[in-house]
Amino acid sequence: MHPAWKAKITVNIGIKRFIDRLALMLALLGTACSPANVVSQQVLTGGALLKTLQSGGNNIYFRHAQTDWSQSDHIERAGDWTSCDASRVRQLSDEGRRTAKAVGAHMRTLRIPVSKVLASPYCRTVETAELLDLGAVGTTTDIMNLRVAEYFGGREAILKRARLRLAMTPPPGSNIVLVAHGNVARDATDVYPGEAEAVVFRARGDGDFTFIGRLTPEQWAELARPN
Repeated sequence: MHPAWKAKITVNIGIKRFIDRLALMLALLGTACSPANVVSQQVLTGGALLKTLQSGGNNIYFRHAQTDWSQSDHIERAGDWTSCDASRVRQLSDEGRRTAKAVGAHMRTLRIPVSKVLASPYCRTVETAELLDLGAVGTTTDIMNLRVAEYFGGREAILKRARLRLAMTPPPGSNIVLVAHGNVARDATDVYPGEAEAVVFRARGDGDFTFIGRLTPEQWAELARPN
């Protein structure tokens, strides 16, 4: 074989090996960056998502309704987050209160069965849950705002508890509503809801869960609109 051709073949083989190794590294990196507990499947929308919600078996995670961003959280000691004083902790805006009431009304119209409603202890999350009016509201620090993680064992401890919550199977034929914060959803599941948006997770019964869909207030209204 001519030396020039031999050298060309050697270079091509070297380039191919490099490309194969690079592809493998990128694949491994993608796997490492995947959210821990979100299992991929086709995301449901519209009537298909509504049918799943009406059948139960889901954890419906709401980020609290719209807030007044001219206000700020001033957390100085444990328990400050429960304050409904707007000078100390950011509260729902009037728009947020109207939105929460409307979404709850749409869910009742759509006959979405709810067996339990839990909220982070923040005033804005508890108020959102109460305004949804889907049942008695309990509180849990399992879905606590990550901004105060230092009071609850640190960020990873909260994320672990939040994932366990999302993996819990609701009673047959019902859903569990969780009202909390955007940062918990984003870091525990890699799905980042807007204010007042609902993200739906399906408990799989094996300690894991599946992201199946999301609904904005406008989409709840569209589903509830008479045909």
